[in-house]
Amino acid sequence: MTTHATPLAGKTAIVTGSGRGLGLAYAQELARQGAAVVINDVDEATAADAVASIEALGGRATAVVAPVGPTATADALVAAAVDTFGGLDILVTNAGVLRDTVLWKMTDDDFDTVISVHLRGTFTCVRAAATWMREHEVAGRIICIGSPTGQRGNFGQTNYAAAKAGIVGMVRTWALELKRAGITANAVIPIAATAMTATVPYFAAAVEADAAGEPMPPFFRHDLGFGTSDDVAPLVAYLASDAAAGFSGQAVGIGGDRLQLWSHPEAVVTAYREGGWTPQALAEDFPTLIGDARQSVGEKFPALPEDLVRTQPVA
Repeated sequence: MTTHATPLAGKTAIVTGSGRGLGLAYAQELARQGAAVVINDVDEATAADAVASIEALGGRATAVVAPVGPTATADALVAAAVDTFGGLDILVTNAGVLRDTVLWKMTDDDFDTVISVHLRGTFTCVRAAATWMREHEVAGRIICIGSPTGQRGNFGQTNYAAAKAGIVGMVRTWALELKRAGITANAVIPIAATAMTATVPYFAAAVEADAAGEPMPPFFRHDLGFGTSDDVAPLVAYLASDAAAGFSGQAVGIGGDRLQLWSHPEAVVTAYREGGWTPQALAEDFPTLIGDARQSVGEKFPALPEDLVRTQPVA
């Protein structure tokens, strides 16, 4: 029976890319809330450790060791959930890789590898899970992991930005297609210490604190809304619950002390000009019209307080 303490009791979840990092945090939080979890990673030992960590919490878990992207992996994940735990209620697509480089140096393989894991992997896993849910009349939860890069862009990440923006677009589409079946689809935009942010000198102080198990500086948690995996996992658990049944097709950012609805389907700025817009009218009016809604590329971060300034990337 589902209780307030374990709102996901009796549910089964798949979390791709859950051997470590954010994915493991999501899997562990789902387990704490009562769900049985299918772990996924490409490394057998890492996957086994993740399963053991959930069992140590008193939860139930099994693992599928395989890269996401191929349909065969998606089918194997669904089969593991159904065969081991008797069904499937929740899918969290988190698996990903990075192949960062600037546009003029990015190879076809750099681009294709990231697109295959992030974008195609999300598609194949959601297709397999949603198909099973619809066939078995399960009002399931689809939670796909995006990134601020997919919303705003980031230097050297053409492939990653394309994949993460595409994930949000697919989520909005799936919310429409799956509504009649009672299946929700949402994107979570984590703003937290990850393998990607560990390479950004600006976040050095925050990443160092997280790695050392120390409190993150308030500037990051409050002013920037940048936090840890433990800050993000509760949102994933909430979206997986019955309490979020009426929330679908959205991209929600979370990190540190901050929660944000990103890129809501409704326009954030609307303006009209009789007879249509000319280049001259746009040049005159556009800066005023968009105001704070514009993206200031190259001025993305405010100045760090002096005691947080770092000049070298995190090793």
